[in-house]
Amino acid sequence: MSYIPNEAELHAYVDGRLTTERRAQVEAYLADHPDVAEQIRAYQQQNQMLHGLFDHVLEEPLPEKLSTVTATKSRPKLYRIAAALAWLTIGTVGGYLYRGEIPGTQVMATSFTERAAIAHVVYTAELLHPVEVGADQESHLVQWLSKRLGHPLHTPDLTRFGYQLAGGRLLPGDSQGVAAQFMYQAKDGSRLTLYVSVKERGTAQTAFRIEERDGQQVMYWVEDNLSFALIGEKDRNRLLEIARVTYQAMSL
Repeated sequence: MSYIPNEAELHAYVDGRLTTERRAQVEAYLADHPDVAEQIRAYQQQNQMLHGLFDHVLEEPLPEKLSTVTATKSRPKLYRIAAALAWLTIGTVGGYLYRGEIPGTQVMATSFTERAAIAHVVYTAELLHPVEVGADQESHLVQWLSKRLGHPLHTPDLTRFGYQLAGGRLLPGDSQGVAAQFMYQAKDGSRLTLYVSVKERGTAQTAFRIEERDGQQVMYWVEDNLSFALIGEKDRNRLLEIARVTYQAMSL
């Protein structure tokens, strides 16, 4: 009987924790099962992107309250990791300072762009459940997310760029509310996400701003009471054009 890896072994393969012999068996299995291999590649890309986004957090100093805790020799590293995970969970990790396309615009709060990047990494890797509500229920999706955010939303038509609406989902926002994610997919399987949340207090209106983070172009802006972020298109000029179309659609 041929070898069939279980889920734990597949995750161990992604994390590089298998023995040489077992790794070879998993790779032989993946060669005969391209659908599983595609999912594994998505998980590997997700790991790489998360490392790119957050490895620097482990090098940041501990908060004063944690640094005063008496610890054994094995504890400092554990406390550092725990602190980093806590910061990620509550959306207060320091890190990004985005360059503006237009001089003089104010840098927006990093927690919004970090949440948008995390949501993109997590859900674009999903093959079976990338969205909560599919494009076949577009009207319901838009009405539902508009009601939850308390602002009218629209789904931009991005077919000229080769993207079709796949659907969307409701996500946690900052401590004050929720966020919406719309996902678009191209024929080659590549995905683009639009993340929308209510503007955080103290965030000024901005023009389009862009930054490359771990190979991903992140375009964001603030208009009226909403913050927007587009992620997934590698071409900077195309992403700017998509942002303009999205801006016009959301301004209707």
